[in-house]
Amino acid sequence: MAKKVNEKKIFVLDTSVILYDHQCINNFQEHDVAIPITVLEELDNFKKGNDTINYEAREFIRFLDKLSGEYTLTEWIPINGRGRGNFKVLFPAKSSVDAEVVFGERKADHKILNSAIALQDKEKTKKVILVTKDVNLRLKAKSLNINAEDYETGKIKNLDALHTGITTVEGVKQSVIDLIYADGHVSYDLLFKSKPAANHYFVLKNNKTSVLCFYNPANESIEKIDKRSAHGIKPRNAEQTFAMHAVLNPNVSLVSIQGVAGTGKTLLALAAALEQKQQYRQIYLARPIVPLGNKDIGYLPGDIKSKINPYMEPLWDNLKFIQNQWKESDKEYQKITEMVNQEKLLVTPLAYIRGRSLSNILFIIDEAQNLTPLEVKTIITRAGEGSKIVFTGDVFQIDTPYLDAQSNGLSYLIDRIRDNPMYAHVTLEKGERSALANIANLLL
Repeated sequence: MAKKVNEKKIFVLDTSVILYDHQCINNFQEHDVAIPITVLEELDNFKKGNDTINYEAREFIRFLDKLSGEYTLTEWIPINGRGRGNFKVLFPAKSSVDAEVVFGERKADHKILNSAIALQDKEKTKKVILVTKDVNLRLKAKSLNINAEDYETGKIKNLDALHTGITTVEGVKQSVIDLIYADGHVSYDLLFKSKPAANHYFVLKNNKTSVLCFYNPANESIEKIDKRSAHGIKPRNAEQTFAMHAVLNPNVSLVSIQGVAGTGKTLLALAAALEQKQQYRQIYLARPIVPLGNKDIGYLPGDIKSKINPYMEPLWDNLKFIQNQWKESDKEYQKITEMVNQEKLLVTPLAYIRGRSLSNILFIIDEAQNLTPLEVKTIITRAGEGSKIVFTGDVFQIDTPYLDAQSNGLSYLIDRIRDNPMYAHVTLEKGERSALANIANLLL
């Protein structure tokens, strides 16, 4: 019986895919890739600016210019690399169905749909698939009988299996727990057949007692963890104890803390950072700006500081909460004010730290679920000697239209970096903000 030949496909890329990953063309194996001219027009509007999407637009335009070489974009151009297909730009052409008529509006998305339909009409022997991170555009495409998919590169496959960083072990022998309390550690093989993931946290229990521990990859032992306060903030549960330990651990340079609102992610990270203020040149507390309604911040009144302040308020709230553990006359209170005034502690939008040196800096990135995998990678790769980076966020609370729980940068980081001795991760599940906040998280 003859072997079935794989069906040749043509993937039509939307603007959202390119702004997510400028190298996307290289990720479709032997299949062909086409880009509607409307997408190039949209990229032209994104090429100016300092945000990651502006960088992605510029890099793709440069990539396309280099790829085209002596070819014209109206013909199929071989994509560099073995086993890859061809590429071309789709120009306006008559299609069997006009999306602008169907949806009653002339807009870029409908022009892209028309390009995909015209290509589908022409290429009878190939399967045409529109690839977009815009869920609504995928639905519109399917309503017009166009195959449509999300861009899967960088997307984790099994969200339910996402690393939590914490394991509860029941039925541990009392003698082992007693030994941990006596010596502070035991060899991992007294508890496990194989080595646990680096810096993984454990709640070891039997019927009478329990102990909080982590696996130290440096000496291959299970080490006891004591609850430790930082700058007046005390962990309220085992998860928070682990998170505090991760940020304070001098052998860990990269930390991620994931959890729903009210679990204390940012507060714990900031308190632990302030506890180590003598060890770092600066502490950066940053977050990406994601305007409500996906509007640019330019529509807000006032100067640039006034426009940004609403987005930074949650970070200032955490700082004020820590500062208010003391009286205004106390030196600890005054020291925080002094750090802010001298820019030893900076609360800033993420975009505003681009181009700065990240050597000997403790860098906390809040709301990291609103970053793409490339943005997370870019931040980490810019870390200099003596720096520590802490990402906090909730992978289920996405505020940007083209990311989801499986494709955002925080999920990607947790999935890819686990078991590295320089990395620790903790998922916080117990809300500690208030009983009312816990009810909202559980029931609403």
